[in-house]
Amino acid sequence: MQVLEHLEPKKVFSLFEAMCAIPHGSRNTKAISDWCVAFAKERGLEYYQDQSNNVIIIKPAAPGYENAQPVVLQGHLDMVCEKAAGCTKDMDREGLDLAIDGDFIYAKDTTLGSDDGIAVAMAMAMLDDKDLPAPRIEAVFTTDEEIGLLGATALDVSPLKGKKMINLDSEAEGIFTVSCAGGNTTACTLPVARAPFDGSCLTITVGGLTGGHSGAEIHKGRANSNMLMGRVLRALAQKTDLRIERVDGGLKDNAIPVETRATVLVADLQEAQQLAGEMEQILKNEYSTTDPSLFVKAEAAQCTQLPMDKDSTGKVICMLQCLPNGIEAMSADIHGLVQTSLNMGILVTRESEVCASYSVRSSVDSQKQMLKDRLCCLMEQLGGRVEFSGEYTGWQYQEHSPLRELMVEVFQEQYGKAPKIEAIHAGLECGIFAGKMPGLDCVSLGPNLLEIHTPRERMSISSVQRVWKFLLEVLKRSKQSGGSPAA
Repeated sequence: MQVLEHLEPKKVFSLFEAMCAIPHGSRNTKAISDWCVAFAKERGLEYYQDQSNNVIIIKPAAPGYENAQPVVLQGHLDMVCEKAAGCTKDMDREGLDLAIDGDFIYAKDTTLGSDDGIAVAMAMAMLDDKDLPAPRIEAVFTTDEEIGLLGATALDVSPLKGKKMINLDSEAEGIFTVSCAGGNTTACTLPVARAPFDGSCLTITVGGLTGGHSGAEIHKGRANSNMLMGRVLRALAQKTDLRIERVDGGLKDNAIPVETRATVLVADLQEAQQLAGEMEQILKNEYSTTDPSLFVKAEAAQCTQLPMDKDSTGKVICMLQCLPNGIEAMSADIHGLVQTSLNMGILVTRESEVCASYSVRSSVDSQKQMLKDRLCCLMEQLGGRVEFSGEYTGWQYQEHSPLRELMVEVFQEQYGKAPKIEAIHAGLECGIFAGKMPGLDCVSLGPNLLEIHTPRERMSISSVQRVWKFLLEVLKRSKQSGGSPAA
């Protein structure tokens, strides 16, 4: 007996349950991709499958919709595989154990994969409905979204004719996402030379910070420990001769770092320790609201290698003081939206170099390029180098969007209120597609999903039902080629 077989809409929940029986974590998507292909073959639908396991399935327009603009429905096949302590399930080989608690579906002791399995299930249910009044549907199922939008980046979009895309990878009903940031990872590397120096060894620690996601929480004004370390070292170097042995902080370029440590040699130990205490008070005052547990410590230590020479020490301090960090521009179109930012998330010292790794973000590609140019300009002057990787395109807000206008109209009729129009300062697959498909009109939405990426993940049944009804009506009204509601 299937756990979800009594739920409506039956086809949506049946397909979701079938998907949950197939392991489909990131980098383990061949089986679920083949399942999608088998679905298309059984129904005689046009399909494409690539080496990244992305799948495109195309359903012709219904009678009366032949001249309507095609609609692209998009979601991703991979899920985040996490499980509770003590759970013995092998998520690479075993399916999920589904259960229902009131209005919620969950998986026992593991993540549910509603992000983004419900998108796939709803799109496939539409593909399976022979009587669905809708334009040509182009269902795009990408892979490895959760580990860097890899499938969308690799996808060949040439089979797609649609310029209207409904992305179903949002987790809050009633919110239409209409813009996201593009970005990259930027590594700024500074060569350093080492030389003997007669001084006392200290470990300087800047820590106790709040941290957070460098996209979703960059607007909260939280301190970056790598940047604060630059201020502390600059203050010490102005009062006593100082050499840096090493400086390290942060674990991920897309996370605001919470602790940075520097091992230094100082000529005047007492002066250095006193200044560290003074800097702690200054910084605690500045960040009393956002980082109430901030601290600066200066503790005696043992140096294990030669320190950097005077010139290299000065350049490292300059790099930490002068490289940009944080919000660079706010959106003029959407109130409160961060448009452009960067975060020095990782700072690492090696034998002959110091490397600062950034997550650079902007929904306007030209401003992302501006930040890249600024980083290159300063690093060139310091004698360093800059390398870029993981480039992805931003999805810029469109003032005129026929698709959004139609969806707002339908939502107001069905819900009795206006939806929330939102943009996010993080990467979405929509940005990849906007870069590959010029003129793309796109909106992202989805049902209520709670605590995704954790074993406590839940999906609201009633929310799925409402979103399903909403999507059917949007497709039904997408009869005119321009995407406007039919008269």
